[in-house]
Amino acid sequence: MDKLRTPEILAAIADGLGDWRRMAQAVVARYRLPGLRGGAAFVAAVAEAAGSAGREPELRLGPGFAEVTLCAVDADGGRWVTAADLDLARTVSDLAARHGLRAVPGEITQLELGLDATDFDRVGPFWSALLTGSPDHVVRGDVMDPAQRVPNVWFQRTDAHDVPRQRWHPDLWVAPEEAEPRIRAALAAGGVLVVRYDASCTVLADPEGNRVCVCTAEGRE
Repeated sequence: MDKLRTPEILAAIADGLGDWRRMAQAVVARYRLPGLRGGAAFVAAVAEAAGSAGREPELRLGPGFAEVTLCAVDADGGRWVTAADLDLARTVSDLAARHGLRAVPGEITQLELGLDATDFDRVGPFWSALLTGSPDHVVRGDVMDPAQRVPNVWFQRTDAHDVPRQRWHPDLWVAPEEAEPRIRAALAAGGVLVVRYDASCTVLADPEGNRVCVCTAEGRE
C-alpha cells in the first residue's frame, strides 16, 4: 500500500485539493447542499466514480450537507491515505463543481477519545467490545470501529495512581484554519489555555479543569 505521509497530503491539498482537509486517519470534504434531491444525485455520482476506481469511500448525506471521507484500510485494519485516495478526491471535487456545490472545509471535524492507561493490552479489548460489539477491533493499540459508528479510542501511557484524576480526554480534529477560532471561542466561554505544543495540538481545560486537545494535521509527519 502506497501510504502517504502527512506533509505529502498537505502539499496535495495546497495544490488543487482545497475542498479537502486531513483529519486523524483520512481526508474529508464537506459540501453544502441546496436540497436532498441534488445531494442524492451528487452522492450517486461519487459512488459510481469510486466504484470505477475500485474505492469504497464513506459517504454521509444529511440535511443541507454531503460529506466524503477517503482512506484505505490495510490488512491489520489500519487506515491510511494513499495516492489513489487523492486521485479520487480530485474526481470528487470536479463532481461537486459540476453539481454546483460549495465546499465548507471549516465545518469538517473528527472526534477521538484518549484514555490514560497502564496496560493497553488489558483495557483495549474491553473498550473494543463495549463500543463496537467485538473485542477484536484493536488496531495497533487503538480501538477502531470498522463501521465508524463511534469515535476511535487511543491509549496514553500513565503510571498507576490511587488519587482520582481525569483519565479520559477528547481529541477534537479540525481544519487548520478552524483551530484558532475554536480555541478563541472556547477561551471566551470560560476555558483555560493549558499548553500550546505547536500548530498540531493545543490543550485547553474547561472551568473545572477537564482537558481537551484541539488537533490539526499541521506539523505532523
